[in-house]
Formats: sequence, structure tokens, C-alpha cells
Amino acid sequence: MKEPVTSNISSMAEAPPQALLERLKDYGQEDAFALWDELSPEERLHLVSDIESLDLSRIDRIIRCSLRSHGLPAAAIEPVPESSVSTVEERSLEDREKWWKMGLKAISDGKLAVLLLSGGQGTRLGSSDPKGCFKIGLPSGKSLFQLQAERILCVQRLAADAINGSSAGSVQIHWYIMTSPFTDEATRKFFECHKYFGLEAEQVTFFQQGTIPCVSKDGRFIMESPYGVAKAPDGNGGVYSALKSSRLLEDMSARGIKYVDCYGVDNALVRVADPTFLGYFIDKGVASAAKVVRKAYPQEKVGVFVRRGKGGPLTVVEYSELDQSLASAINQTTGRLRYCWSNVCLHMFTVDFLNQVANGLEKDSIYHLAEKKIPSIHGHTVGFKLEQFIFDAFPYAPSTALFEVLREEEFAPVKNANGSNFDTPDSARLLVLRLHTRWVVAAGGFLTHSVPLYATGVEVSPLCSYAGENLEAICRGRTFHAPCEITF
Repeated sequence: MKEPVTSNISSMAEAPPQALLERLKDYGQEDAFALWDELSPEERLHLVSDIESLDLSRIDRIIRCSLRSHGLPAAAIEPVPESSVSTVEERSLEDREKWWKMGLKAISDGKLAVLLLSGGQGTRLGSSDPKGCFKIGLPSGKSLFQLQAERILCVQRLAADAINGSSAGSVQIHWYIMTSPFTDEATRKFFECHKYFGLEAEQVTFFQQGTIPCVSKDGRFIMESPYGVAKAPDGNGGVYSALKSSRLLEDMSARGIKYVDCYGVDNALVRVADPTFLGYFIDKGVASAAKVVRKAYPQEKVGVFVRRGKGGPLTVVEYSELDQSLASAINQTTGRLRYCWSNVCLHMFTVDFLNQVANGLEKDSIYHLAEKKIPSIHGHTVGFKLEQFIFDAFPYAPSTALFEVLREEEFAPVKNANGSNFDTPDSARLLVLRLHTRWVVAAGGFLTHSVPLYATGVEVSPLCSYAGENLEAICRGRTFHAPCEITF
């Protein structure tokens, strides 16, 4: 292994490789070799390897298109039409039961896959591990990954039971997990160490999102070191190009998968592979759908769904892009905020649509520019990280359906360390315990507690119940001392 490397180092020319230098000049990036004369042979080899790993023509197209579109006025926005939203209050029991059965049937037929966006580290939580490894302090001590895996196991069992009581092993939901260069190895090892939390190893597929060079405001590469280009992950919307380049969209089609449930890792209450949402999606016959929650108040820092342009597609605008007068405007008919449907990264797509999105985003090559202080050879340089977002897909959809869910049932974000004002492990844990306590009481159980009930509760194992169903046999007439985990 070492001999070829030594040969490469010893044969490294005094000048940069001419062909590579000419390619860099074609794209105005020749400054990447500015410190060549000061580099050791090993560092020169590293720099050449780093540059050769880049798809320069693609990156140049992305930089040019993104800089050109930056700051251009966007089309005016309109509120989402009421007809595009299934609200909680208008949903009948008959609808819910119909969608639940439709979803379980599609799952039992192998038509659903789950797509997890898990590229981030728990840096803001005080951890360098992948976010999914994080434990929020539940009585069970389970990590976010384990909670999600066990919900998949539960849905598989429910789907198997729905088709004449087949064995649970007869239904498998394939789980595609997008990591990043910073979380990939640790995520794989975590799953291996925990024996995939009861899932079969072959039903879990890991793949990495891409990275893209950080650039100065005039589009030049920022050098992290004299022999390395500064790079950053391409955002959670990088999932589309990663699925395409990894040929996983082909893999989905080969498996007979038609629908993909997509979500972010940092939600302790996420209903992974939700049969009701899937049934609603199939019933509406749309290419894309999203679960939404109502904004808590006008200034809440969440992105909201809007219609872009007169009669245009639904998309998401960030809270910083929404004028305060629009954020506070009231729909006089419904009494709700006109722009009230918050994006919480719970989406459903058809596989055909994911192909369309991957091709469309690549063709348009427009990324969001995040101005950051980027570590470089000149200290911290102000420049741009280029990112795509998961919601960049929606403008490509001929129709998008929104499905309202209740925050207290499906949205417990884990983003900030304990001690912060919101979205902490403590706040997420309490949301889980309070929801599960309501399930137990509804199923005829009783609770005792030595601390105030608002500060504690019980945890129901996902292996027992997915959404509060089938708990009477376990809970009726029994008393549980909070906090505790209820399992079989």
C-alpha cells in the first residue's frame, strides 16, 4: 500500500500538475495552488488529491447559478388554500380509520420506505456524536435512533396483523439513513453495536450526503489549509442528489417501493411510517405531502408553507423572510393566522417524484447561500456555505397536500442543550411522558407520583403501542408509579 504513495510523493513535480492547473484557471479557482511552493511533497499530494476529488464543472455551475440568484426578488406569496389542508377538526373518525387501513395495506404490500435525515452532530446538545445517538432522559434510557427503530417494528407488526394475522417477519419497511462525513462511521457502529434495535441488518441502508466547497463572496474557494479546500455538508436537501448518485432511487424501484416517508432525526415524537398519513397521501393522489402544525404565535421562529405566486406551487418560507405584517395577519373566516402552517420536516413523497426533484434541482443548480465565518488559512473568513433544504422539493410538485397534526402528539424537537429556553432534551422528554400518560389513563390505567405530575409521567414502549392503541390489556385497572416505562 505504501510503495505507490511514496512513488507519487517522490515524483511530485516542482510545479503543480499543468492539466489540473489549467482546469482550475478555466473556472477562476487557480488560487487554490497559491501556496504550492511552500508545501511539502506530502502536502502537495494531498492538495492535488483534494482538487481532483471535486467535480469542478458541476461546482462551478452551482456557484454561478447560486450567486446569480442570490438577492433576486422572489415571486409574491399567498396563503395556502384551505382546500390543500386536512385540519384536525374537519377529520372524521371514518376518514382516520379508512386512511389507517389504506396505509397498513400499502405497508404490508412493501410499498413504503422510510428516509431519515441524520447528517448532524449533537454539537448544540454538548455532544460530538450523531444526534440520533442522543438520549433525552426517558425512563427506558433509549436513544432517538432506538425510539424510531422500535416504531418501525411496531408498524410492521400492525401491518402484518392487518393482513389476516400474518407473522410480523413477513412485513419489512426498508429504512434509508442519510449520514454525513462527520456522522457516517459512528452511526453505522452504533447500529451494529445495538444489533439494529431488533430490525434486520439488510433492511437498513446507510448513505452519505455530499459536501461542497465554501466560497468567498466573489465565488472563490476558501482554503481551510494550504493544502485543503474548506468544505461543508450540502444541507438536508442534499438528500435528493445523494439518493440519485448512490443509485438508491433505483434500489427503491427494484424493491417495489412507491412511497417514501421522510423526516429529521431530532424529533422525539416522530410517528415513523405513519399509516394514517400514508393512507391520506395515497387517497389524495398527490406527489408530495407534509405534516404541519399551527404556529403557536406570529413571531415563532419556524418556516411556514405558502403559495408562491398567483396560483403557484406550495413552498416554504423561513420566518426571517416573512414580513411582520404578513406574519401577524389574521384570516377573518377561520380566525387563524393567514400564514399558520409550520413546516416540521415530516414529509411524504412518491419515488417517481423524488426522481423528478433530483433531476430538477441538479439542472437548476441553485443553492441557498448561508453567510458564515469560515475557518481558513487567513483566520475566520466571511464567506458562503452552499446548502439545499429538504423543502426545496415542493416547488417541483404539481400538487402538495398538507396534513395538520397536533404538536403535543407528534412534535418534540431536540435541538438545544438543557438550560436553553426551548427545544431541549428536557422539554422533549416531558412531551413524550405527558402524551404517554394520557394514553395510559385513556386505556383505564392509574398513576401515582412522588413529584408533581406536570414534571413527570410514564413512557410507553413503542413495541407496545404506536399511537395509543392496544393498551387496554396492559393498563386497565393497573397502577403505575411515575416515572417508569411500560413494556410487555
